[in-house]
Amino acid sequence: MRKMISIRVVASLLGALASISMVNAAVASQPSWPAKDKPVTLVVPFPAGSGSDALARMLAKEVTDQTGATVIIENKPGGGTVIGAQQIAKSPNNGNYLLYTIVVTHTQNPHLFEKLPYDPFKDFTPIIQLVRSATVLTANKDAPFSQTKDLISYAKANPGKVNFGSFSMGSTSHLNGEILKRAAGIDIVHVPYKGTADASRALMAGEVQIYFDGTATAVEKWRAGQVKLLGPATDKRLSVLPDLPTLAEQGLAGLDIVGWQGIFAPGNTPPEIANQIATVFRNAMNTPKILDYIKNGGNEVSGAGPKEFAKIVRNDYDRWGEVIRAAGIRLQ
Repeated sequence: MRKMISIRVVASLLGALASISMVNAAVASQPSWPAKDKPVTLVVPFPAGSGSDALARMLAKEVTDQTGATVIIENKPGGGTVIGAQQIAKSPNNGNYLLYTIVVTHTQNPHLFEKLPYDPFKDFTPIIQLVRSATVLTANKDAPFSQTKDLISYAKANPGKVNFGSFSMGSTSHLNGEILKRAAGIDIVHVPYKGTADASRALMAGEVQIYFDGTATAVEKWRAGQVKLLGPATDKRLSVLPDLPTLAEQGLAGLDIVGWQGIFAPGNTPPEIANQIATVFRNAMNTPKILDYIKNGGNEVSGAGPKEFAKIVRNDYDRWGEVIRAAGIRLQ
C-alpha cells in the first residue's frame, strides 16, 4: 500500500513539475521586447504628415495598444534621410532606438554620396521589411501622349523637350527617370523638386510632362482626372491597377526595382532582440485597419524578418549601385 501511495505521490509531483515547466516555457517564449518601463524611440527621417510618417504612427499606436509599451515617433527629416539615419547609427543597440525608413537610406545613398556619416551595413541591423512599394510613370493630363510608346515616339521626335520631375536629386523618382532615358534611348530633362507635393504640383501645372509618382497619389490623381497613367515601374502588375501593364511588359528593361519601407535597429543588435522586434511589428501590421491602409495605398504587405530583409537590402544595394554608376549621379 505504501509503495502504491509513493508511486502516486511521485507521479503527482512529476505532473506538477511538468505543468510548471510548461508554464515557464510559455512565459519564456513570450517576447520580452518592448519593456513597458522604457519608451521606444522610432525615428522617421521624413516630415510629419508624409505617407511614411502616417504608417509609422499607425504602427506605433498599434504596438502600444498590443504591448502597453510607449513608442515615441521622432521626425528627423533632411539630407535624403541621412540626418535620421545618422542618429540611429550612433544609438545604443538595446532595442529602444529604431529607424523607420525607405529603400533610399541603405541602397541608394551609399552610391550617391561620396561620404556618409554611417555605414549601411555595419551601423544597422535590418529588422523587418514592412511593405513593398512602387512608383508609377504618370503624365500631365494635357500631354501629347497617353501611352508609353507614344511618349517614346514624341520624345525621339522632340529631343530635350520633355521634362521629367522628381521629388529630389538621387531619389527613386529621379533614378527611374534615368533608367527610362537609357532603356528607351530618349533625351528627356530632369527637373528636381523639394518633396513629393512640389513634384506633383509641377506635373499638374505642366512644368514637367512626366513624373514617377508613388502608387497611392498616382492612383488618386488619376481617378480625379488630373493625370494619365503610363505604367508601373514594378516586377509585376499592381493589384490596384490590374489592367495597366508594367513598364517591363511594355519593353523597358530595368524598371522593375521595387521600393520598400522597413525598420532598422543600430548595428550589432542581438539576434534575439531583432527577432522579437520583428514579431511585435509584424503583429501590429497584421491588423485589419493597417492592412487596409497599406493595400488601399497600392502597396503590398511583406513582413520579411531580419535574415530575409538583410538579403533584400544587399540585393537592392547592388542593383541601385549599377543604375547610379551608369547614370553618373553624385551628390555633395
